[in-house]
Amino acid sequence: MRKLPQPTEQELREGPQVVSFQIANGNARQSCILQTSFPTKVQAQRYLMANWPAVEKMARDALAMGTVEDGQIKLVMV
Repeated sequence: MRKLPQPTEQELREGPQVVSFQIANGNARQSCILQTSFPTKVQAQRYLMANWPAVEKMARDALAMGTVEDGQIKLVMV
């Protein structure tokens, strides 16, 4: 099992990491962000990939409800 990298100084200053992704919306792409509680980008990205079906469903549900802020769907990991 690979060890995850330690948080960098910048990541420690920034705090919890945000991961950006896009989903298809007809012929267009919808920008989404996922706020995580992880201290490193690598951990946040791995969480996104490991939980992609659930995250994508939440993003599509938010899109269907019209929950778009500043052109982005914003999700928060609990």
